[in-house]
Amino acid sequence: MSKTYIVDKDFQGIDFSKNELTKGDYENCNFAKCSFANTDLSDISFSECEFENCDFSMAKISNTAFRDVKFKTSKLLGLHFEDSNKFLLSMDFYSCQLNLSSFYKLILRNIRYKDCSLKEVDFTESDIQGAMFDNCDLAGTIFENTLLEKADFRTSYNFSIDPEMNRIKKAKFSRDGVLGLLDKYNIEIE
Repeated sequence: MSKTYIVDKDFQGIDFSKNELTKGDYENCNFAKCSFANTDLSDISFSECEFENCDFSMAKISNTAFRDVKFKTSKLLGLHFEDSNKFLLSMDFYSCQLNLSSFYKLILRNIRYKDCSLKEVDFTESDIQGAMFDNCDLAGTIFENTLLEKADFRTSYNFSIDPEMNRIKKAKFSRDGVLGLLDKYNIEIE
């Protein structure tokens, strides 16, 4: 049985929890106002695709490939990106909600998060060197044994990063943001 290959197609306003997305390879496709909430996207490949105003909340993404994919103003709540296909994994997020998602042990160098909510996200043992966190809420986000070298946190807030448990060489922080590096000491700074 041959695999379905879809290229240069636009999908608009489709609820894929009712009309299942065909398994296959999607290249240079655009998805707008689509719902993938609680769907099974396992073994589907997205290359150079863009998702705008889509809902992926609690979708199953086992062995799903995201290669040079952009998510804009989308909900990606509770996703386990560590279950996705790691080969050429490359994503960027703009104005997205990624709360309670996990990037455990992933290599995502130079990934971009702009105007995103990343509350209680797990980056344990991930390599996100050179990542850009631009105006992101990182409340409760877990950074443990994470490679954060050259990452940019200057405009983000509510993060708590232990410099003794993470590699932060040449990472960028604002003066106010430096307080997020001192949380474990439970000190008061006025």
